[in-house]
Amino acid sequence: MLDIILTVFQPINLLLIFVGSLAGIFVGAMPGLSSIMGLSLLLPLTLKFDSTAGILMLLGVFCGAIYGGSITAILIKTPGTANSAATVLDGYPLTQKGQAAKALGVSTFASTFGGIFSAIMLLWTAPLLSKVALSFTSPEYFSLAIFGLSMVTSLSSKNVTKGLISAVVGLLMATVGMDALTGAKRFTFDSTYLLGGITMVPVLIGLYAFSQGLINIENNDAQHKVTSETIRRTFPSRKIIKRIFPTILRSSAIGTLIGAIPGTGGDIASWLAYNETKRWDKHPEEFGTGRIEGVAAPEAANNAVSGGTLIPLLTLGIPGDAGTAVMLGALMMQGVVPGPLLFTNEQGKVYTIIFGLFVANLFMGVLGFLGIRLFAKVGDVPNKYLTPIVFAFCIVGTYALNNSINDIFLMLIIGAIAFFMIKLDYPTPPLILGLILGGTLEKNMNRALLVSKGSFSIFFTRPISLALLLIAFCSVFLPMILTVIRKHRAAAKS
Repeated sequence: MLDIILTVFQPINLLLIFVGSLAGIFVGAMPGLSSIMGLSLLLPLTLKFDSTAGILMLLGVFCGAIYGGSITAILIKTPGTANSAATVLDGYPLTQKGQAAKALGVSTFASTFGGIFSAIMLLWTAPLLSKVALSFTSPEYFSLAIFGLSMVTSLSSKNVTKGLISAVVGLLMATVGMDALTGAKRFTFDSTYLLGGITMVPVLIGLYAFSQGLINIENNDAQHKVTSETIRRTFPSRKIIKRIFPTILRSSAIGTLIGAIPGTGGDIASWLAYNETKRWDKHPEEFGTGRIEGVAAPEAANNAVSGGTLIPLLTLGIPGDAGTAVMLGALMMQGVVPGPLLFTNEQGKVYTIIFGLFVANLFMGVLGFLGIRLFAKVGDVPNKYLTPIVFAFCIVGTYALNNSINDIFLMLIIGAIAFFMIKLDYPTPPLILGLILGGTLEKNMNRALLVSKGSFSIFFTRPISLALLLIAFCSVFLPMILTVIRKHRAAAKS
């Protein structure tokens, strides 16, 4: 173990982790870019170094990019990555209240804690969690998607009906493109662009960034008052840490478990963590108005995914998401073949990767806290100057994804639709949830029904699938039942 620590702490390896973390934060903070893009761009560069150094650099990019998305999500309501979409809900209201540094400090602390927590879980429980992940087949993935959709009631704020309508729109958007099972074209309107389905990043940017710019213009932000703040400290106070600690601990566990299930990812983990935090809070109605728990929960969860996704990658050779798919390619290029025999044949490299994940998260935290004073200056810019900058980010970030002008048109259309949704008080998070989970829901339902020859009993005869469906059912209907009971009791007392 001492040899592994000394290897990671070699000056060149520390420098590469530092550079990778810095590059990852920058990539994550730029709307339209992603950890996958950062990993892909730096992959050829890592081949110039030995296997250990190259992998450690990629770990820095991986961790930094997940955290970086929260910076623009909090400051300008533009999630840098899909993982940070849930952070917008309470992060941006905190910035509007002049508490950008507080939100960034909580985000950085939660992200660092979540990443380190997942590294510890990777070290201690990799074989156990990999067995759980391996037991997930099509029925379990379908039930997991249903469980995710049950969050619509919590994300719909005051009007559940409007939230359900928004979620249905998201599910319909997820059906656009070619049917994965039959190859049939659906809702493509003879457009080759829509054959591949609706891309997530233009939708995110349109929903949260472009629509906000339109609202700023409507509100005549030339009279905007700068809500600057004096930043005395960047690290959260002991009181705040004590308040959010149960939240980040629970969310880190959720993120690690979700990350260990191949095919899920940080976006699902962050929404699940946000929903559970809101569900267990004494004042759920305050979420969406600037609660620090609403920032801590998704950030702890999506960063905990980083260690969780490495569990099936290292133990089974199965990448947990697109980012770890790039990591799998990098490992194989460096002569490291993930799988059951890796812990036996390449034990030293396995523990070097795990310890490197610890160090990468520490560097990410240090860089985050050092940059908060600089990041928070964005909140000092009046919206009459900030709005054109946001529009420029929207267009450049959207185009950079696929170098496609059609992505820009999609972003503009979604932004206009989101503007009217906000004016009519339709919540946008359920739409994103429907779009994220729609593909998983349909694909795995079809696969499961093929296996069972059309019988829906397959979803109820498998223990994990049944448990997830029961939890989803209770999640949706139990609050309604309790509300009716309370009304009857109140009526009986009166």
